[in-house]
Amino acid sequence: MAIVSSNAGSSKGAPRPKPSRVVDATRQQDESAELSATKEDGLRPRCLDDYIGQRELKQVLGIAIQAAMGRGEALDHVLLYGPPGLGKTTMAMVLAEELGVACRITSAPALERPRDIVGLLVNLQPKEVLFIDEIHRLTRVAEELLYPAMEDRRLDLTVGKGSTARTRALELPPFTLVGATTRAGALSSPLRDRFGLIQRLEFYGQDDLQAIVMRAAGLLALQLSPEACAEIARRCRGTPRIANRLLRRVRDVACVRDVSGCIDVQLVDEALTLHRVDGKGLDASDRRLLELLLQSHGGGPVGLDTLAAALGEDPTTLEAVVEPYLLQLGFLQRTPRGRVVTAAGRGHLGWPADEGDAA
Repeated sequence: MAIVSSNAGSSKGAPRPKPSRVVDATRQQDESAELSATKEDGLRPRCLDDYIGQRELKQVLGIAIQAAMGRGEALDHVLLYGPPGLGKTTMAMVLAEELGVACRITSAPALERPRDIVGLLVNLQPKEVLFIDEIHRLTRVAEELLYPAMEDRRLDLTVGKGSTARTRALELPPFTLVGATTRAGALSSPLRDRFGLIQRLEFYGQDDLQAIVMRAAGLLALQLSPEACAEIARRCRGTPRIANRLLRRVRDVACVRDVSGCIDVQLVDEALTLHRVDGKGLDASDRRLLELLLQSHGGGPVGLDTLAAALGEDPTTLEAVVEPYLLQLGFLQRTPRGRVVTAAGRGHLGWPADEGDAA
């Protein structure tokens, strides 16, 4: 149970306009406020058919959606996990669109106090989707409020303090919680076990990324040659969010160069080289890490904290943002003694191979 002020969640949310199904759930004082449209939102697919890649995920969720709608029930709670930028937020929006309900969007750091999550839950309409990003960062109190809400559609509150305290159980409408996290292992077992569908998003293959770039180019009114699309897809680290970002940088250069026709691979290379993204998709941060290991430590092994201090970065940022792609390419290896540059990593930066290198 959670202790909240006596007026928490007592006010009813104002009716929301029907046309928009995406609501910024952190703005509890203005229930009719729509989530402000961004350029990224403009490139998001709106239905499962438009969602490129993640075939197994789409198949699983498609069946679950059809079954829930056929029974007239809310979709079971969904946990989406995987590296950043692979489409977890987009999938939550797609689920809401497919179900024909609103999607309320918030993040765990915004739910610091019990009243924050209480206000969210009591204002949900039947079968709505509540999306919580970074759900592994929920506080213990917020988690405990979610347990009965997810299982029994009930909110257990202790209202008031001391001798005036009383317990109150509020019934909630059926709803779907969609949680997103890059660290599924950081979720507590009681919370994780309450999700009926737990799905991992994988990095995208070259063909899917080219299709994503081509679709985004059409939405941005850009003409790209197939070779140009392929080049952006090769350099985007298997991540649609990065592909869209690189495409916009290419558009900037094309605009300045006054390119009115089809954008070719040479212009793509010029734009991405300007932003220090090389042919393998490595950026300045990736190369700084590898070069530090090679120049100052002979290729490693070096501990994470030592690397972070030398680079002026947070260890968590290095581990969660910089290292995964280097590990995926086989340029970096984690060992019990620290990080080591592999022979492939040396070769990419033009360093001679060393007999002691990791393979």
